[in-house]
Amino acid sequence: MDVWRLITTWGARPAFNMGLDEALLESAGAPPTLRFYTWNPETLSLGYFQRCADVPAVEHARSVVRRMTGGGAIHHAGELTFSIAAPLDHPLYRGTIADSYRRVHGAIAAALAEYGVQAGLRGERALASDRAGTGMCFHRSTPLDLTWDGRKGVGSAQRRRGGRVLHHGSIKIRASPLEDEVATLDRQGAGVTPEGFAGTLRPVLERELGIEIATGVPDAFERGRAAKLGTRYVDPQFIRRR
Repeated sequence: MDVWRLITTWGARPAFNMGLDEALLESAGAPPTLRFYTWNPETLSLGYFQRCADVPAVEHARSVVRRMTGGGAIHHAGELTFSIAAPLDHPLYRGTIADSYRRVHGAIAAALAEYGVQAGLRGERALASDRAGTGMCFHRSTPLDLTWDGRKGVGSAQRRRGGRVLHHGSIKIRASPLEDEVATLDRQGAGVTPEGFAGTLRPVLERELGIEIATGVPDAFERGRAAKLGTRYVDPQFIRRR
């Protein structure tokens, strides 16, 4: 059976979060690695190709980084961020890029169903969460986004480099002031937490993807690279370079 490594970093600093994901993308000898994480402080992450001027929420965010993946800006507050780093020839990424999104989002939808949320890919439908002019990821949808209640609730992006893939994703637990009117898991105010949903998602991923997930930690190479790489993501020149 395919054995994946799980790394959890709750309440981590923005530079570390971004640096570690890039380190995992570089870590060619590592097993497929799943990360669950949250942010401290709450952070707005710009998509790699976005301009600050096109995202009004930048001026109201406590902290800002620029991600290494594309797509719209995400307010990392009241959400579970996850990433998957694996070789390009891994079965998860077999076929088209769209196929890999369907596999990942299908497994997440199965976990959401355990909370009574009936989620599915957007397809060609219009969403109530679609809003022009904000530059926010959850206000702009694609056919492969995961939706429920007529709104977007999970967004993903990928970076492919050096024969490896990093799949980034955000699962909305609650709405935030900078990213409102979106689909959320904690619809009834039942106190669902990112950590709690991660605990549900882990065995569902094992079942749906036919894998085993073993708890692990970053190795010395990954920790060192994360510290070095992370500084770029919070550098004002990098953030406002476009």
